[in-house]
Amino acid sequence: MSLVDAVEAVAREHDFSGVVSVDRGGEVEFAQAYGFAHRAYRIPNTVDTRFAIASGAKGLTALAVVSLIEQGTLELSTTARSVLGADLPLIDARVTVEQLLAHRSGIGDYLDEDDESLDIDDYLLPVPMQNLAEPEQYLAVLDGFATKFPPGERFSYCNSAYVVLALIAERAAQQPYHDLVRDRVCVPAGMHDTEFLRSDELPDRTAVGYVPAGTGWRSNVFHLPVRGVGDGGAYTTVADMSAFWRSLFAGEIVPPRWVAELVRPRDDVPGEPLRCGLGFFLHECRDQVLLIGQDAGVSFMSVHDPAPGLTYTVISNTSAGAWPVLRPLRERFSS
Repeated sequence: MSLVDAVEAVAREHDFSGVVSVDRGGEVEFAQAYGFAHRAYRIPNTVDTRFAIASGAKGLTALAVVSLIEQGTLELSTTARSVLGADLPLIDARVTVEQLLAHRSGIGDYLDEDDESLDIDDYLLPVPMQNLAEPEQYLAVLDGFATKFPPGERFSYCNSAYVVLALIAERAAQQPYHDLVRDRVCVPAGMHDTEFLRSDELPDRTAVGYVPAGTGWRSNVFHLPVRGVGDGGAYTTVADMSAFWRSLFAGEIVPPRWVAELVRPRDDVPGEPLRCGLGFFLHECRDQVLLIGQDAGVSFMSVHDPAPGLTYTVISNTSAGAWPVLRPLRERFSS
């Protein structure tokens, strides 16, 4: 069976809603949209529909921070405390920017994915969603979580770390976080359709995220912050993701020496066939770099193999829709 036939079969079997894309060296080999961007109005997804990417945005945050390090505004050794001042007092004074980037800070997590009881389709945040749109507003949900382990001791995936990085970046640069990502990542990468959008005012050509509700669906607008910050929440297209990878490895976002540092393996990811760099995941044994995201009404993975210039991306506006469709792609390109 051809790859196209395999993807089509899985998409039909699982009623997939989203977009699948494969390109090599900037040439699209396969791109197909399925399902609906808006179910009530029966607006179909297209290959240029924008989707939320949840934690896929951590790579954008890492690059914004590294660009500030490159210009001398921050250092990998900069401590969070030196920028946060009296805010978030439970963060250990020894925690550094590098440890936050590498998920080795040990800080308590406001959304702890190590908690096996966590249901991403539940209502998980303690404050109204509309009150979470800028980094400073997240102080209300970040505070009060005890340190999990001493800084640098081990890997533990941490959403709070990337919100803290957003706070550090905008305070150090004296520029709003969303503007930093736009100016330092999206513009040089040619990612014209990538932006941190508000979920309550989505523009045209943008998919609403959906979670199961009985025999139907409901939107995820009350499940997630109204505008993402640091750890997730950007919206993008499959074409922008391909542009992102090409620009990254061409040294157009940060210099090549920093690209090498970002994708240098630091730790194996417990329970997953992955390694972790700074803001990016890595294949367990191949030179493939990944961005991955999942949240209520969001599932996403984009994989890039630098040597052949191969990128494949699956992006969905349901919580688990991307994973079945990724299987034939991973079997073909990553096994």
